[in-house]
Amino acid sequence: MDYQNQKQYYSGKKKMHTLKNQFIVLPKTEDIVDVYVGKLGKTSDIGLFRETRHKFNVEQKFIGYKAYIGDNAITTPYKKPKKSEISQLQKEQNKQLSSRRIGVEHMICRVKIFRVASEKFRLSRHRYNRVIMAVCGLVRLQLNCSWFLSVNN
Repeated sequence: MDYQNQKQYYSGKKKMHTLKNQFIVLPKTEDIVDVYVGKLGKTSDIGLFRETRHKFNVEQKFIGYKAYIGDNAITTPYKKPKKSEISQLQKEQNKQLSSRRIGVEHMICRVKIFRVASEKFRLSRHRYNRVIMAVCGLVRLQLNCSWFLSVNN
């Protein structure tokens, strides 16, 4: 692979060559709504969201973490300003937001348990999309089975 092609996959944040995935999850980890797979590593999270925003209703609201600051459709936690502190009210709002977001983090953890999304991908790059989508399908199947069992008991 030549240098220019390889440079596209380099993430300065992670200091390695990466492929990015974005998961949009229903509240309380009910289901995975959308998955955007295999974007180049140097793409920012907010840039990735803006590319996929057209799939959803204009009035749709989202919850994200600090990497998504800058879009009106996403509620993000307050960031501490330089040489200052955030107020007690902002801290409380950050706690409430993180308690709502924890389900999303648990869903991402369920996908990463399969290790394909968190470790080095050793197959051909053109197979990455199919493998991640298969893992998401397995996670959704597990969610639906556990939901079905809880309803019938």
